[in-house]
Amino acid sequence: MDAWILDESPGTYRFGTIDTPEPTYGEVRVRPVASALNHMDLWLTRGLPKPALPHVPGCDVAGVIDAVGEGVDLDCGAEVVVNPAVSTLDAIVHLGNDAPVGRGFQILGEQRWGGHADGVVVPARNVVPRPEGRSWEECAAYPLATLTAYRMLRRARLVAGETVLVVGVGGGVSMAALALALRMGAEVWVTSREQAKIDQAVALGAAGGFDSSDPSWPVRAHVVVESVGPATWDASVRSLVPGGRLVVCGGTSGQKVEVDLPKLFFKQIEIIGSTMGSHEEFDAVTRLVSQGLPVAVDEVFDRADYPAALERLRSGDQLGKVVLLHPEPEPPTASRTSSIAACHAS
Repeated sequence: MDAWILDESPGTYRFGTIDTPEPTYGEVRVRPVASALNHMDLWLTRGLPKPALPHVPGCDVAGVIDAVGEGVDLDCGAEVVVNPAVSTLDAIVHLGNDAPVGRGFQILGEQRWGGHADGVVVPARNVVPRPEGRSWEECAAYPLATLTAYRMLRRARLVAGETVLVVGVGGGVSMAALALALRMGAEVWVTSREQAKIDQAVALGAAGGFDSSDPSWPVRAHVVVESVGPATWDASVRSLVPGGRLVVCGGTSGQKVEVDLPKLFFKQIEIIGSTMGSHEEFDAVTRLVSQGLPVAVDEVFDRADYPAALERLRSGDQLGKVVLLHPEPEPPTASRTSSIAACHAS
């Protein structure tokens, strides 16, 4: 199959041909119609983390099932969205909503091949029907970011009427957090280094915003959504009310921060780590999307223009998700027709 491939990490992606993955028991293969970029696409090229090589990137996928393994009661041709959080059955059974902390947890496009290719194989439990009325671009844009933001707000125990501060609005997770917090009845404030992004967030329902580079922000929040890290950490902590909760899913500006312990215990604040989400949470997110939850799509590129899409993400100028549209498949050959027929028969 054709794919964007990483042969070395650190390294750069190349477009080429790689073996087409085949689904085994309990798995399906999805032909992506659209896939979306995440910072993971960039981190892999820096060896942070270093995947098994060769590697195919792409955490977010929406497409069509084109092959199924044994034991799968799904049809080829079904339009689906892929849940990028791959938990083991044991973790799902024993940990439920906390399955992402279980052993063997994987993220599509990180520990396993992703969707910037002609096909991607995942457990059948990791696909859901494409939400009606939403574009392919929106369906590729929501999985990782909205799932991550949903779990962050759930772990932060956000309730209606509280104040939320979304730090560094513009990326997929921060835009999803804005949409979700508003839907949950919170008053939402944002930060950004760019006034245009603040203005756009206000147009979407935010109460207002502040320059991220300022040393402190004139808001006191019950919940702070952090994904920037060292560059904004101190201001984020200062923005919490006594007893407030800072929930963090990453650090685009670095990996290490300092914690002022007296401020931590005297203000009785909480620092909560969060990543990805459970199958139950993904189902909940998908229902919200089907009900009209806003999904921010920034710019759409052809799959062939992946390097330009990466540069868009690297620049930090995006407002929402950067999406790739995949080429239409070639007309089926005789062998391909036989494969599809066998897929339906299974």
